[in-house]
Amino acid sequence: MIHSRSKPIIQTHRFLLYHFRTHMDSRECHTFGPKKPRTKSKQEQHHRTTKKQRKSTPFLEDVKKVQDPEEALSLFHEYHQSGFRHDYPSYASLVYKLAKCRDFDAVETVLGYIQDYNIRCRETLFIALIQHYGKAQLVNEAIELFHRMPSFDCFRTLQSLNSLLNVLVDNDRLLDAKEIFDRSDEMGFRLNSISFNILIKGLLEKDKYEEACNLFDEMLEREVQPSVVTYNSLIGFLCRKGDVDKAKGLLEDMIKKGKYPNAVTYALLMEGLCSIGEYKEAKKVMFDMEYRGCKPTVVNFGVLISDLGKRGKIEEAQSLLSEMKKRRFKADVVIYNILVNYLCKEGKVAKAYKVLTEMQIRGCQPSAATYRMMVDGFCLSGDFEGGLKVLTAMLNSKHCPRLETFCCLVSGLMKYGKIDDACFVLEEMEKRKMRVDLNAWETLVRDTCGDEAASKLLTELISVIQ
Repeated sequence: MIHSRSKPIIQTHRFLLYHFRTHMDSRECHTFGPKKPRTKSKQEQHHRTTKKQRKSTPFLEDVKKVQDPEEALSLFHEYHQSGFRHDYPSYASLVYKLAKCRDFDAVETVLGYIQDYNIRCRETLFIALIQHYGKAQLVNEAIELFHRMPSFDCFRTLQSLNSLLNVLVDNDRLLDAKEIFDRSDEMGFRLNSISFNILIKGLLEKDKYEEACNLFDEMLEREVQPSVVTYNSLIGFLCRKGDVDKAKGLLEDMIKKGKYPNAVTYALLMEGLCSIGEYKEAKKVMFDMEYRGCKPTVVNFGVLISDLGKRGKIEEAQSLLSEMKKRRFKADVVIYNILVNYLCKEGKVAKAYKVLTEMQIRGCQPSAATYRMMVDGFCLSGDFEGGLKVLTAMLNSKHCPRLETFCCLVSGLMKYGKIDDACFVLEEMEKRKMRVDLNAWETLVRDTCGDEAASKLLTELISVIQ
């Protein structure tokens, strides 16, 4: 698979200089995926040029086709100017589009229109906005929006409060979450198990197990029944800390109180057992759970396969995969990724590639992570042509590798004289606006040309940007 260098060094120099100039033209160095194209698509241009046809086309259908948030807002105004009367679905669809693109200034503008025209909104719109603010780490804006909801003539239910609590906990604002939690009665909310579960999750993330247990007791005092999720949070924490015996005791207490453990409960206990070297006991738990009325799922098999992979017992892991098939369990992408990951780490790239092929034959689509592990695996083993083959399949599947993977592949292909293939990879990087900084170029030049030829070429490369 690997060939000796077949191109003269001068061709490699010209190749690097050409692509370096191309990369440095925009003076951008980042690792993000593709940006918005500067030119409008034909579909978007169609909206600007055919007003008569647009009048007869529902706004909701048109706005779905628009990707650019500014174009969506412009479309909204054009409809309004043509006499179209926007209703709640129009406003909601526009807000969702803008929030998804994280154009929150435009979101606030549209919310102003909603108030000006007295559009009555559903609670689901504000819940979605609170969640989008949370994902963008705009926590204060999420809190403010929650308090502003009544001004939009929107009745807040416990679902809104729980959404806000979750945003606060996920953004490491546990104290603020606790304050709003404690004021819930004043605001007219009756807390449920979901409310408590969110706070318990936050406390456990801070290793505050005793406080989480106190909150659990408060649940019982308020006659709020703990759910399976409540128990799973506590059991999972204990297992991660290696206190498996205490986790087992909590499981038994859960069953006594009439709460039935689910597959996740047993998977957490199995992970805890595996973490302390009790693989056989973990496997026994998986088979015993059926006698307790809980059928194992792919998650439970995944725990065992992952542990076997960590310990280098790949063949045993593959046997367990075969056992899954015999029991008519369909392995998901997570299971296959575990095998691919550990096979690549062991240097068994050919076997990992067979797993990749098998999952596709069985109707399981590889994820971006599957392809990345395979490309990196081929590169680490020195099979750059194999890596290029997987990269091509990855790009055809609309997935994008990391910048490091691209650079490693370019360097390897050039070392073995595959200039055209290396050029293809750099062009694919260019299409995705993934640019290499000076340090990466220096590494690439030294890896490709060696130290003697590198100094002269680096001087030429630097002169390109001066």
